[in-house]
Amino acid sequence: MSRMVALVTGGNRGIGKACCLDFAKAGVDVVINYCHHKEEAEALAKEINENYKVEVLTIKCDVSKEEEVEEMINIIMDKFGGIDILVNNAGVARDSLLMDKSVKEFKRVLDVNLLGTYLVSKYVGKIMMSQKKGKIINISSTNAIDTYYPESCDYDASKAGVISLTHNFARELAPNITVNCICPGWVKTDMNKELTVEQVNKEKRRILLERFADAKEISQVVMFLASSKASYINDSIIRVDGGKYND
Repeated sequence: MSRMVALVTGGNRGIGKACCLDFAKAGVDVVINYCHHKEEAEALAKEINENYKVEVLTIKCDVSKEEEVEEMINIIMDKFGGIDILVNNAGVARDSLLMDKSVKEFKRVLDVNLLGTYLVSKYVGKIMMSQKKGKIINISSTNAIDTYYPESCDYDASKAGVISLTHNFARELAPNITVNCICPGWVKTDMNKELTVEQVNKEKRRILLERFADAKEISQVVMFLASSKASYINDSIIRVDGGKYND
């Protein structure tokens, strides 16, 4: 019997890396998508190969470019013949003063975070429909719901769009494919490494658990949604933020 196959976009670092490791540990073949930092993707693949008895594939692809997404899916299908789980995790942030943002900066964030989620879901969704099974898990953010930062207005808008895509793909792909969305709060990833100590402490005071999440704490929710234990969860938006509240 062939193993399940999971595609994780932005799988070379942060939440994506944690997901890839957890899938491998669970005996799932893993496709690590990356756009930059090839060495990180290859190091992760090496770690998986050395520790788990699964197949692992790394693919460079800018998820905002349709021709690259189509080629990535073709490569996966040639090797594995199917895709059982998709984690739309690839994302970028370009924080700057709201009034100073350039169109180019704003558009890049939307292209990767929102258009990328749409494109990969579109191509993988077609495969899952032909298989009559599959799970799509989108990574959004509490920024999409009620945690707004003017300097992140492009990021906030893109992640709100991911929630909208979740609802629409869930309707389009029902009843055989589930589509759900996770909205993390603050997570200890490279995306947040530029925060000052003062900024980190300020944000921690607004979290009931008084800390940022580890990436693995988000990947564990991904693993649950990808499992048979979540077979009746669909079209859901799940906050994972430690109990964050706004002043």
